Amino acid sequence: MTSEIKWQKSSKSTGGEQCVELANAAGEILVRESDDPNVMLRTTPAKLRAFIQGVKAGEFDHFAG
Repeated sequence: MTSEIKWQKSSKSTGGEQCVELANAAGEILVRESDDPNVMLRTTPAKLRAFIQGVKAGEFDHFAG
């Protein structure tokens, strides 16, 4: 399944294979870490949008150390 999915990573990503990647597959948003590509999180576009809004608002800054 993952071979036919087009994964995208941020242009801000550094370190080559150590980044978070996203893909849209059949209306679902898939999220994975490039260094462990067999582990994926599936979510909806609406839930991802809410998460991104929370990130932009600084709600998760305490996780970034």
